[in-house]
Amino acid sequence: MEIGLGKNGRRAYELDEIGIVPARRTRDPEEVSIAWQIDAYRFETPLMVSPMDSVASPETVVAVGRQGGLGVLDLEGLWTRYEDPAPLLAEIRELGDVAATKRLQEIYSAPIQEELIGRRIEQIRDAGLVTAARLSPQRTAQYHKAVVDAGVDIFVIRGTTVSAEHVSGRAEPLNLKQFIYDLDVPVVVGGCATYTAALHLMRTGAAGVLVGFGGGSGHTTRSVLGVAVPMASAIGDVAAARRDYLDESGGRYVHVLADGGMTTSGDIAKALACGADAVMVGSPLARATEAPGGGYHWGSEAHHGELPRGERVHVGTIGDLSSILHGPASTSDGSMNLMGALRRTMATSGYTDLKEFQRVEVVVNPHR
Repeated sequence: MEIGLGKNGRRAYELDEIGIVPARRTRDPEEVSIAWQIDAYRFETPLMVSPMDSVASPETVVAVGRQGGLGVLDLEGLWTRYEDPAPLLAEIRELGDVAATKRLQEIYSAPIQEELIGRRIEQIRDAGLVTAARLSPQRTAQYHKAVVDAGVDIFVIRGTTVSAEHVSGRAEPLNLKQFIYDLDVPVVVGGCATYTAALHLMRTGAAGVLVGFGGGSGHTTRSVLGVAVPMASAIGDVAAARRDYLDESGGRYVHVLADGGMTTSGDIAKALACGADAVMVGSPLARATEAPGGGYHWGSEAHHGELPRGERVHVGTIGDLSSILHGPASTSDGSMNLMGALRRTMATSGYTDLKEFQRVEVVVNPHR
């Protein structure tokens, strides 16, 4: 599309601009499988918990794991900076909106304690669950040994945007391909939002690629940086890169993980319909009674020392993790029984597993 005489842009679509089209055949929801597997690890739900302190504590990571999902702990968050972050979490919940960003910057300026990295990962491992933990690209080289030594199962390298070809004149950048090659665990990396960026990340050997720029409700990346790619189109583009890389590599499948901007069960279903293998969500689970944010939600971008690109938002509390994930729902807005709704969407569309469901027809509703 022509934006002006000197600039063209492609029309792209958000998840709320598309709809899933039921097929001629329907199924029973009880006969639908929403199981998902990455590398050697199988999960009963295609859901990862976003590595945000308002959502993912060691305790909630364990709780979600027992509900069939995969929690990802932020190793640059409060749990690796403080022995007991509970008083600080209580303080963050009580902050006024004006003071919140400055106080978050002060709280997160405390140094990361490498010894706590190992202890938090071991806490999750001791529960007998798959462990997943996140570092930013900037701190991966410094702390990855502590993460691997603690026995992490899935290593997540997550930033606002991650490239396979970061160029820096100030410091030696992380050689992502060499780093992944040297590791003995599967690596999930992102975010990205284009076919080309995703293809390059897949060529590094990553087991999964995160699509999107992290959170939705708590992020201000669009207004601060002007960076925004509508999620439905971004997932479709990265899914195309997965298909082409599968041919290029002779059969190596890289998982596409939609990250951010999904607040309802319908959003999750549409992300999978666009080609995602699983989703990473934050705000839907920040509304759980067990969530450490206590009804408030924020991500790592909210406390950036120089240029915050997020904020603490009030999301409220609606029920426990079990009811939010698996029901029963006491609301009709798609905020509860997320996985039960996904089963019903797939059944209504006539599909019994996630790989088949990626082929479902979608239509554009641009005026919603």
